[in-house]
Amino acid sequence: MTQKKEKKIDLEALEPEELMKYEIAGELGLLDRVMENGWKSLTAKETGRVGGILARRRKAIRSEGEAAKTEAKETAEAKYKN
Repeated sequence: MTQKKEKKIDLEALEPEELMKYEIAGELGLLDRVMENGWKSLTAKETGRVGGILARRRKAIRSEGEAAKTEAKETAEAKYKN
């Protein structure tokens, strides 16, 4: 059987969502292990913690976007009523 080659991770070339995952790992003190051995080196508890924080941040970003849309809509409606 052949072994997979580990790819070096270029943090500059990651998508924003993927980069957020690495930022969270760094905040939790797990980034060194992830960079050295990959995500497989984390326990289920650690991976779940990263995923939970990631989900919470995605939700916050989504709700901020919706709040901005609602505010813009209300502002536009107020302009047309006057």
